[in-house]
Amino acid sequence: MNTAAATAPSEGTALQARTPLRGRLAVLSVMLGIFSIVTTEILPIGLLTSIGSDFAVSDGTAGLMMTMPGLLAAVSAPLVTVATARIDRRVMLCAFMLLLALADFLVAAATDYRIVLVSRVMVGVTIGGFWSIGAGLAGRLVRPASVGRATAVIFSAVPLGSVLGVPAGTFIGGLAGWRTAFVVLGVLSVAVLALMLLVVPPLPPTQATRASLLRTVLARPGTRFALLITFLIVLSHFATYTYVTPFLERVTHAGPALITVFLLVYGAAGIVGNFVGGALVARRPLLAAGLIATATALLPVLGRWETGAVALLIVWGVAYGAVPVCSQTWFTKAAPDTPEAASVLFTASFQATFALGALAGGAVLDHMSLSAVMLLGGAVAALVLVVAGPWSGRRFAG
Repeated sequence: MNTAAATAPSEGTALQARTPLRGRLAVLSVMLGIFSIVTTEILPIGLLTSIGSDFAVSDGTAGLMMTMPGLLAAVSAPLVTVATARIDRRVMLCAFMLLLALADFLVAAATDYRIVLVSRVMVGVTIGGFWSIGAGLAGRLVRPASVGRATAVIFSAVPLGSVLGVPAGTFIGGLAGWRTAFVVLGVLSVAVLALMLLVVPPLPPTQATRASLLRTVLARPGTRFALLITFLIVLSHFATYTYVTPFLERVTHAGPALITVFLLVYGAAGIVGNFVGGALVARRPLLAAGLIATATALLPVLGRWETGAVALLIVWGVAYGAVPVCSQTWFTKAAPDTPEAASVLFTASFQATFALGALAGGAVLDHMSLSAVMLLGGAVAALVLVVAGPWSGRRFAG
């Protein structure tokens, strides 16, 4: 406590001394860091068959490239943050960007699939550590009046990674080979590291994030509520969105070019949701859940036609685009005195549910159908309305 009190005045003085331009550049560097991480994490979706064929592994085994980072991020978020609690957060952000660059270069040079999996372990550790620190940094980089906008900018990296990063990486992979795509990502990570070294100010920890502090924050009703709605919404989303491309192929009967357009439209809607829908959904969390439930549940009916599919993808994109920034807001409101601890719990729960959702959707698909995946995903999102409805208005009305 004494450390936090002693650090707070100097932190405030330093913030006043910073120029608005440097603060914006620091926010941009964190956003670009998350953009690099998100793109690296989900790029294998577009390159899965190419990588699998090069190493002579099945698509299911190649799919470990997607599940491993999420599970490792969920574990590493609390462990790494607690272990490095007394280290300057700027140093840690830079260290994680270096680790990400090394992971990208390692997978590009891999001669064995086990080396690829090692690189994905490194990616998982990076996700857990960088997100836990970076997600709640806006308040330390810009003035109070700009915190909301800065947070939205940071989280815009999530839909941007889907809209720009993954299609661009997949295009490069198709043009010059999947290894080249990871080399480009490694170079981008090094560039982001250089930018951080230039514009991110020293960020001494204001309060050591210990395991006991995480337990204290977790015991708060507001934190548990944030965990509940984050779990249900993210579970619903990733159980369904992971398999949206096969749905568009087999149910909508859309060709590859049209599917690319549909996914770009979805991603653009996600960006709109991130900036426009964030403030609204932060106050009314059931809105996002209701829209996602509606879109996914109606896909098996209206998604048989191209017009219906794209209309529902727009609704889905806007709704889910608001979820990451709003989820972080819910956790922060539950623990305003411990923003880093709130970010750790946000990151761990989000990434664990990401992996669980993809696995659950795959299990349903193996035993039932693509339409069943969408219907059950919609039912999970609708469950938020039932479970959280009675007390969400009271807790997040302010």
